[in-house]
Amino acid sequence: MNVLFVASECAPFIKTGGLADVIGAVPKALAAAGTDVKVLFPAYPALHALAAGGRSIRRFDDLFGGKAEVKAINAEGLEILLLVAPHLYDRDGNIYLGPDGQDWSDNHLRFAALGCAGAELALDGADGWAPDVVNVHDWQAGLLPAYLSQSGRNTPPVVMTIHNIAFQGLFDASELANLKLKGEMFAADGVEYYGRISFLKAGLALSDKITTVSPSYACELLTPEFGMGLDGLLRERRSDLSGILNGIDLETWNPESDPHLVESYSARSLKRKAANKREVEARFGLQRQDGPLFCVVSRLTSQKGLDMLLECLPSLVAKGAGLALLGSGDSALERQFADASSRHPGQVGVIIGYDEPLSHLLQGGCDAILVPSRFEPCGLTQLYGLRYGTLPVVARTGGLADTVIDANEAALAAECATGFQFAPINATMLEQAIARACATYRQPRIWWAMMRRAMRHPVGWDASAAAYEAIYRSLAAHRAKG
Repeated sequence: MNVLFVASECAPFIKTGGLADVIGAVPKALAAAGTDVKVLFPAYPALHALAAGGRSIRRFDDLFGGKAEVKAINAEGLEILLLVAPHLYDRDGNIYLGPDGQDWSDNHLRFAALGCAGAELALDGADGWAPDVVNVHDWQAGLLPAYLSQSGRNTPPVVMTIHNIAFQGLFDASELANLKLKGEMFAADGVEYYGRISFLKAGLALSDKITTVSPSYACELLTPEFGMGLDGLLRERRSDLSGILNGIDLETWNPESDPHLVESYSARSLKRKAANKREVEARFGLQRQDGPLFCVVSRLTSQKGLDMLLECLPSLVAKGAGLALLGSGDSALERQFADASSRHPGQVGVIIGYDEPLSHLLQGGCDAILVPSRFEPCGLTQLYGLRYGTLPVVARTGGLADTVIDANEAALAAECATGFQFAPINATMLEQAIARACATYRQPRIWWAMMRRAMRHPVGWDASAAAYEAIYRSLAAHRAKG
């Protein structure tokens, strides 16, 4: 079976967050089961050298303002299709944001082009290959089902995957013609969303099936609290909605072979983890503490609950614990964490920015990872934490609730706990979860047993890839009968 993935980023080629990790990992897992997956994403400047070695399989004389082509390349175990459109993607810096930190003013055209090119490949194929199913990811690919719908042709079925419903691709209704959308598409069962155009709404309304990245988040999306204005549509389509838990790439994230660690280790050699802890302390200017060393690897936003962590820092350091934080985002949060580092020298270390190798070192060197998100579709950092024996402290929401077993009395007695959950999601309960983690850390027998158990917890893609494949096969079979 042939499946076309369409997304705005894909690890290890271009990454701003967890979406890229998923897009880079799922096709490999599907390929192992015999599914032929090609991944279409834009050729940003960092990918020019890669694109230069590709084979042109489709050309566009005018793709939203300029010539473009799709180039096929096999790299890093993936079959990738790069959309080369210099007038849309040749820009320095963040792939979504301009130098002023704001969205590029033509993002609607940049990602409409991605959906349009994907639709052309879905309809006509290229180089002798055509997809049986198309899987579009997040708002940036959301217009693809709309272009298929208005084509009037027989089309392959489409799966829309929601990685974070908070990002919806909202644009002014006056852009309808510029987006090459027919007038009838601006309707409640099309792209219209409270008088505006929503790329994500288009994908949700016009796809054949909808998936999201954890079972709990699938349930949460049906509520006004988490559905972000799209809960009504999702309730109407609940029979088409599935929650499939994300996994991680077990080769890239492996403490036994990770090149970014100063010393590798396994569940059988956990004492070797200490060398990585010493390196983290050195990199972040931290002193050895009696309590656990917590880390944060995150975008600094309200969604991630990091304002609550600021409230908890006095209690955390009073318990003899330390914190190493790596992240960037909201300028106020960046400043507040920098200030906290100055107030608590040797106990709180902060590095503002994005650093993939350093994120691996933090997972390998810290005792616990904090993920206090107000909502979290799935989350990957807690999965990395489990894999590296860095016990997660997480809010009980979305995929965090689905992947971490709380160290309550029952779970400890049953010897199945892998981390710490807290709810309701507020600073008081986060502080209590941190206190529980600190108390457990001072019971080495229990802590080390939890570390080994966490490292054995299944966090790969095998089961989830099988669930995706089952959906694809069901859709392809249904379309064949139709």
